[in-house]
Amino acid sequence: MSIDLQLDQRALRETDHPLPDSAGIGFGTTKETTRMLLHEELARERIRDLHTAVAGSRAARQARAARRWARVARWASQRSRRYHQ
Repeated sequence: MSIDLQLDQRALRETDHPLPDSAGIGFGTTKETTRMLLHEELARERIRDLHTAVAGSRAARQARAARRWARVARWASQRSRRYHQ
């Protein structure tokens, strides 16, 4: 078995064709890992941008909700006075 493997490796070295990236251990994994990490970092950056944009509009939404609940409370108070007199 080991003799066949040695002959196969020798035959591969003697050919003019280069080995494909997937033929050896470790070939292509560095580029793939770097590409994956780059995509992950870009995704994290997009999420951070979304959080920043949402945080900016959060104050406006909270103020609008406070005004709306103040109107509801005022209406409930007036209705309560009207029906309990």
